[in-house]
Amino acid sequence: MYLITPLKNADIRKLKIGDVVYVSGTVYTARDKTHQKALREGKFPGDLRGGVVFHSGPLARKEKRGWKMIAIGPTTSSRMNEVEPDFIKRFGVAAIIGKGGMDGKVAEAMKGGAVYLAMTGGCAAIAASRINKVKGVEWLELGEPEAVWELETEKLGPLIVAIDAGGNSIYDAVNKKVRDNLEKVLTSL
Repeated sequence: MYLITPLKNADIRKLKIGDVVYVSGTVYTARDKTHQKALREGKFPGDLRGGVVFHSGPLARKEKRGWKMIAIGPTTSSRMNEVEPDFIKRFGVAAIIGKGGMDGKVAEAMKGGAVYLAMTGGCAAIAASRINKVKGVEWLELGEPEAVWELETEKLGPLIVAIDAGGNSIYDAVNKKVRDNLEKVLTSL
């Protein structure tokens, strides 16, 4: 499925865990310090209502006409578990791109209006090829990886819906399957 930002709630609610999607339009990067600063100050340097946040620390090069994205891969999302529920609610985030998943509190905060989209790690150069333009960068004082990068994307992906707007998590489903299989093995010994 192809999604265009700002994302519509009806489109978000149709997505189910395991669906493959691509995102086009504006995407903002945000990591640990960015989340903390935005929540502390009560503002984010972009409109996230229906927006997409990419947990990433990109590598960009300053050029005469602005910035060029060199590499942009996902960072481990679980680092933002404690602040993400509040961040989603305060700023109206519709989708988060990252790797490794997020906990049950985040899944609960996503119910009805947000999804978590998993990206495979190690594909930073390929993902950068899906960035048409760096529209801007804010909060550079936090450091390049922690700054907020406003990106114009085209078919960023493939991304897997790993937490859907129903609060269902592919990570929970996999963990349950592993526990069930382990229990079968242990009882057969």
